[in-house]
Amino acid sequence: MSGHILVVDDEVGIRELLSEILTDEGYDVHLAENAEAARAFRVLHRPDLVLLDIWMPDTDGVTLLKEWAGGGQLTMPVVMMSGHGTIDTAIEATKLGATDFLEKPVSLAKLIDTVGKAIKRGVAVPRRTPGMDLSALGKSSQILDLKKRLTQIAGNSAPVLLLGEPGSGFEICAQFLHQPASPWGEIKDRAHLVSDPLSYLEGLGNGTLYLPDACELGRLEQKGLALLLDRIESSGARLVCAAGRNLESMVSAGEFDGRLYYRLSSLAIQVPPLREHREDVPEIANFMLAQLIETGVCPVRRLTTPALNQLRNFDWPGNLPQLNNVVRTLAVTALSTEIDAVDVNRVLAPMKQSTPAVSHGIPLDIPLREARDAFERMYFEHLIQKEGGSMTRVADKSGLERTHLYRKLKQLNIRHGRRLDEDL
Repeated sequence: MSGHILVVDDEVGIRELLSEILTDEGYDVHLAENAEAARAFRVLHRPDLVLLDIWMPDTDGVTLLKEWAGGGQLTMPVVMMSGHGTIDTAIEATKLGATDFLEKPVSLAKLIDTVGKAIKRGVAVPRRTPGMDLSALGKSSQILDLKKRLTQIAGNSAPVLLLGEPGSGFEICAQFLHQPASPWGEIKDRAHLVSDPLSYLEGLGNGTLYLPDACELGRLEQKGLALLLDRIESSGARLVCAAGRNLESMVSAGEFDGRLYYRLSSLAIQVPPLREHREDVPEIANFMLAQLIETGVCPVRRLTTPALNQLRNFDWPGNLPQLNNVVRTLAVTALSTEIDAVDVNRVLAPMKQSTPAVSHGIPLDIPLREARDAFERMYFEHLIQKEGGSMTRVADKSGLERTHLYRKLKQLNIRHGRRLDEDL
């Protein structure tokens, strides 16, 4: 046999006995006397299996299991160990992600059999770093309120409209509403809403269908969605839509069908932007960094407290994707294990720079049309930079309909990360 096993137990006799048995079986064994030692080891290594005691003096095993799951580090099999009085707790731990449990005192045959099966199971299933879920968004009052509201409507099959800024965590919320044992579908190619909208129901059953941005739908796509919604409501499935722009304003401007909007917004949930729960930024950044380390994108790194404070104080106009890009840049380009405030300032400095809203550099002796074009060019370049390249927010801030905005940018020869002739 081969494999690296971490044994976490506060009783020295049990640790040494398990180490002796498993070493004789050919395993490489590391011992941790409490949760703190286990955390420190897990930051640096990913074992093939963890044997985790439930009752420990500093932090119990179930709490540690939750921490690993919430921090993206539960990527290895974990077998809980428990005394007779904690069997129910051990069984409950399997619902949180534990692979199996062993009752103390552990018999030799049972130990070897359980360990062998757990390691084989871990090898057979590709190691996949868990994606971010709602628990990883933090513990601020805004996120706790969001979780409560989503929990209240989780059992309802009515359509849900998630409102807020792009990148705030729409898909995370949609996944929270999704019933784990049911199918998940996503409307990625909106053209099918025109050609064959009912195709999205194939294999969906009583699952969840997610639409990333309802604001992007054209008139024909809106009609297709309305037809699809008729069938979804009678099928037992659920539609969850996200909107990174004010749909009510789009209805007033004649850009979005009013009847469809009122049907979609029967249950509307506001998702706060990152700057409104900035106290969660350190925890989110650490989660993102742990995932990068876990997947081998970077070696082991640590964000210092001053670095985390710098991240917390930034406004994050691009929300979670922007934070993720910054953490990735820091993780890959840092010159030492510790990522400090100097590193963070180096990466954030270009994002803090903005073109002045009013420029005195426009010549006043040129034709009016050229002066207007020069001002509009600076105006839109300023907005694009300020809004992190989000065309949805640039459209909102400028008061232009998106198609008009793209035409204006093309006319001014402004490049912005997507083809200027799209949607024209």
